[in-house]
Amino acid sequence: MLYSPDHFAKDPAVVRFRGRYYLYHSAYVPGESPLRIAAAVSDDMETWERAGYLPIDTEYEKNGNGAPAAIVLGEEIHLFYQTYGNRERDAICHAVSDDGVHFRKDPTNPVFRPSTGWCCGRAIDADVVLFGGRLYLYFATRDHAFRRQMLGVASADAGSGFHREDFRQEVPETILQPELPWEQECIEAPAAVARGGKVWLFYGGAYNCCPQQIGLAVSEDAVRFRRVSEEPFLTPGEPGEWNASESGHPYVFEDDDGRVWLFYQGSPDGGKTWVLSKREIRFTGEGWKLV
Repeated sequence: MLYSPDHFAKDPAVVRFRGRYYLYHSAYVPGESPLRIAAAVSDDMETWERAGYLPIDTEYEKNGNGAPAAIVLGEEIHLFYQTYGNRERDAICHAVSDDGVHFRKDPTNPVFRPSTGWCCGRAIDADVVLFGGRLYLYFATRDHAFRRQMLGVASADAGSGFHREDFRQEVPETILQPELPWEQECIEAPAAVARGGKVWLFYGGAYNCCPQQIGLAVSEDAVRFRRVSEEPFLTPGEPGEWNASESGHPYVFEDDDGRVWLFYQGSPDGGKTWVLSKREIRFTGEGWKLV
C-alpha cells in the first residue's frame, strides 16, 4: 500500500468500522490553504477512495486541523485531533461519527491542553488507547523555548463522554523526551497499543526529514515509559525509495483477525511529497517485531 492523493498525505489513523476500513490523515484541499483532516475508505487496506474532509467550521479551527487519532467505541468512531497553526495555543479536539465520514464536534472543544508549568501549553499529535478502565490520551508538546518536542499524557474514564471536564493530566511533566542521538530535538506522534498487560508506545524521533525514524517504548501503568531499545524500530528507506527522507508519524491498527499493522508516513524528497504506507508487526510475548 502506498497512498498519496495530491502528493500530500501525513499523520495516518485507521479503524475498521461496519465491515470497511477508514483512514484519516492530514491533507490539503486542492485550491485551499488550511491543513485539513481527510477521510478515505477501503475494502482491503490497499486501494483507498477519498470520502470527504472534516470541515473547518469553528473559530478554534480557523487556521486548520490535522493529525487525527481514531477509536471505535460501540457503534461510533471517536476522532481526536489537533487545531493547527496556533503555536502555543494548539490543543486537542474531539468529534464523533456514526458513519465514518460525518462527524459531530464536541461542544466543549478543545477538550485538552496541558498545564504550562512544565511545557508551553501546546498539545498536538493525539493518540488514544483503552487501558485499565480509562482512555489514555497521549500528545506532543514543546518546551517554553518552543524548541524541544516531547510527550505527555492525560486520561478520562472510559465510560465518560470525553469532554473537556472529563480529562485529567496524569503527571505535570513529560513522559518521554528526546535523549538519544537519532531523536535529536524531537519526540512526537505517539502511537499506543495495549498488549500483555502493558502499553507499548511507538513514536516519531527527530523532526520531519531530519530524518524522522520510529522508536518504541513500554509502560506497565500507561504513564511511566522506558525505551525498548536505543536503536530505531523502523528506519528510512534507501536513496530513491518512497521513504528515503523519513519513516515517521506511526499509527498502530489491530484488525478483526488479530493482525496488527504499523501505518506511517514517508517522504522521498525532503518533505515536498508525503506518502502513507504500512508494515505488519507481531507481538512475540516480550515485544514487537516487523513481519
